[in-house]
Amino acid sequence: MQIHINGKAEESVAETIAELISERKLATKSLVVEHNRTIVKQARWAEVQLHDGDKIELLSFVGGG
Repeated sequence: MQIHINGKAEESVAETIAELISERKLATKSLVVEHNRTIVKQARWAEVQLHDGDKIELLSFVGGG
């Protein structure tokens, strides 16, 4: 299926947000996910189904000085 990740069209076989995060091998500790303009709490990542054309924003926060 084709989804838009951070504004870029990409192919994915992931069925849920959790599978997408795993597929991309992303660290979850400081990751925020927006699915079709709605922030999704990490506890719900395994429940939220992805569909063709969905828009996903993956935001990682990095501390520094």
